[in-house]
Amino acid sequence: MIVFPYTPPHSHDCFISDNFKRHIIPMINSTYANEAEEFDLFSYFQGETRAWGLFEDRFGVVRRQFVVQIVGEIKAGELTLTEDFAYAGGITEQRIWRIRRTGDCDFRGLSEDIFDQAVGHRDGNTLYWRYTMKIHIGGQWWRVKFDDRMYMLPEQTLVNRARVSKLGITLGTVSLFFKKTNS
Repeated sequence: MIVFPYTPPHSHDCFISDNFKRHIIPMINSTYANEAEEFDLFSYFQGETRAWGLFEDRFGVVRRQFVVQIVGEIKAGELTLTEDFAYAGGITEQRIWRIRRTGDCDFRGLSEDIFDQAVGHRDGNTLYWRYTMKIHIGGQWWRVKFDDRMYMLPEQTLVNRARVSKLGITLGTVSLFFKKTNS
């Protein structure tokens, strides 16, 4: 756990908001943010992107695999991401995110299945993104927390690892691998 005062590696780029201090700093435990090119959320997701992913339960068993087609549009300072999921077994789902900058490196996002707002902070090549979502598991709707870390890698490749938990207990991990389709 990080104890204040905390100075992120890219402190000259970003003002540290109170929201960041409350919600995001507890997630940071990596020095990888200094390793690669800076991640620009808006420019990366503008246009078409494709992602491949899977959900592993807390025992490491793969429970779901999926592909996501993503279209991003920026209008009036807001990034709209339309995500079309295709799961193994033929199930489809759509999620639409509306994301705004709230500071040089801070973001807030809304989606129909997100409680309250998602909050995020960029530090170099890494985006930390935290939210609570309702998901359908075993015939029931669950309220679960996601703690995402998105890492920008060379050649327009983005990796996302998300810890999924309920009541502080880890349910599993979502891994996603993104690639621009219109680079």
